[in-house]
Amino acid sequence: MRRRIWQLRRDALSRHAMRTAALATAVVFVVLAALCTGVDLLVQHNLVAGTDERLDERLSTLARGHDSLFSGGVRDDGDRNLEAPVLAWAVTPDGTVAQRSSGAPDLPASLRGVSSARNASVGGVDVRISGAAVDDGRVVAAEALAPVSRAMANLLIAEGIFAPLVLAAVFLGALAIAMRVAGPVERARRRHIAFTADASHELRTPLAVIEAETSLALGARRDAAGYREALERVAGESGRLRRIVDDLLWLARFDAEPEAPRAEPVDLAQVAATATDRFRTVASRRHIRLRSDRRGERPAVIDAPADWVDKLCGVLIDNACKYSPEGGEVEVLVSSDHNGVSLRVRDHGPGIPHEEREHIFGRFHRATHSAGGSGLGLAIGDAVVRATGGRWEVADTPGGGASISVAWPRSSGPAFGRGATSIDAVAPQP
Repeated sequence: MRRRIWQLRRDALSRHAMRTAALATAVVFVVLAALCTGVDLLVQHNLVAGTDERLDERLSTLARGHDSLFSGGVRDDGDRNLEAPVLAWAVTPDGTVAQRSSGAPDLPASLRGVSSARNASVGGVDVRISGAAVDDGRVVAAEALAPVSRAMANLLIAEGIFAPLVLAAVFLGALAIAMRVAGPVERARRRHIAFTADASHELRTPLAVIEAETSLALGARRDAAGYREALERVAGESGRLRRIVDDLLWLARFDAEPEAPRAEPVDLAQVAATATDRFRTVASRRHIRLRSDRRGERPAVIDAPADWVDKLCGVLIDNACKYSPEGGEVEVLVSSDHNGVSLRVRDHGPGIPHEEREHIFGRFHRATHSAGGSGLGLAIGDAVVRATGGRWEVADTPGGGASISVAWPRSSGPAFGRGATSIDAVAPQP
């Protein structure tokens, strides 16, 4: 059912991304259409303006000496289809065409009195035509519009090729961006749903046990030993419930904090030793040898919130004690060298399968159910490691078991954190 719901959400997300991409493409299309129209009008205006300027120059030349020009100075090279033609006519005061350039067709009567540049058709050819008065009548000149039409056609073809490519790129880019932007939100929403469901399941189990034990204890008379046994089971489940709630509250506070607490130089060796001492009683109940070691001559000082580092150490030691067999050994090792500072916790339990190692830091994930627990410990540890700039390494312990280590850069404080914060004042009890 959950998979079906997530599939529906993925489909809805895809549809939303498609709509967003389509809307973005439509907006770009409108802008692009307006831009292309503006460019077309501007180019056409400039081409026509250039034609008018050339016509004015031709008319000025014709007005200064049109007789000699008509006899051979103005030609269209025998081509009336307009590659570079300038046609010219000399018109008498009574409107008769007295002369015309070589290859020029007859000038329609309606155009013989033209004075300002305009578009017209002469001999079936579209031209730009203009005229000017001279002493013995008028001179009229025309230039073919074919170059202008050809240039505009080429421009429209280029726009017809370029615009779809731009729109396709915009659509695909907007779709990719929409999916990328919505993806983390959707993944966070899914994590939230999964986290809520898992938390509900984890809390429901001890509550159900407590309810069942109290109902049985109240439903029938028992001797003192029976009541004590029931209360011990209730106490055990209450403790588990409290630990789950504490872990959930810690993660909730961590997620909700807008800023991390101020980082300060913290002596990792001291924190690890203090945490190890706190868990000796827990380890001794199962006859586990818990020892702490320190290697390296450089100060093992890192920059991090002190209580976060203590929380991480507690999580790793507690986890190792849970998975170590009775009579086993847990080693807490702090080392420092020129590369940085590291904390390694080794146990001799069942180890962590390779296929589980990339998942063990997920909330409520457990690689095995043999040791119980809520599956929140390593999720809390991962939150601390990521927030403090650390780096995980999960490996096998020689002889069997798991080795989990975290490496940090050394503190950048004076003398590598001389006078680092003590953890004793903030260390919680296990």
